Amino acid sequence: MAVILGETPALTKPKLTGPIALPPREVVYEIEQFLFREARLLEEERYDEWLGIMTEDIHYWMPGIQARYRKDKAPRFSHSRMAHFDDDLLNLRRRVTRSLHETAWAEDPPTRTLYMVSNIEVEPIERTDEFNVHSVVLNVRGRNETEEDWLMARRKDRLRRLGDGSFRLARREIYITQAVILAKNLNIFL
Repeated sequence: MAVILGETPALTKPKLTGPIALPPREVVYEIEQFLFREARLLEEERYDEWLGIMTEDIHYWMPGIQARYRKDKAPRFSHSRMAHFDDDLLNLRRRVTRSLHETAWAEDPPTRTLYMVSNIEVEPIERTDEFNVHSVVLNVRGRNETEEDWLMARRKDRLRRLGDGSFRLARREIYITQAVILAKNLNIFL
């Protein structure tokens, strides 16, 4: 929001929005259950099933965060800069295979994870078989005896409904709050 010197944003006329297009309540409930089940699959390390809820053309992206001053007009997130994850289905499969391999010493003993998914908002889009889904996720990881890491993120997903009525994850963008990740590794999926 541009502010003119001497003008107080609180006194400017607010931007009015039109009515929000809401999907049917049943669809919202289905999508919420899809996201909750996905979290449980990850917590229980049921990665084959988790990979099964992806589309063949999945794009799974978590950009690096840059702390920028407001006067810096460069975007905070960009596909042209570093990303923690920039994966298709093959790379997601590779990451799962790597984390379960006996030489993955960072995962032996395995990390204990807990996910909380909330603030789910479903936006219908022009393609009737797809929905934009916004959510917030909190991931808590316990490792070894005393290590504990927390990651919080806002997610923007694209869910696609298949002919059999089930949903698949076609795209996920993950925007974490931390500019510097203090965890020793990122052996997780958000």
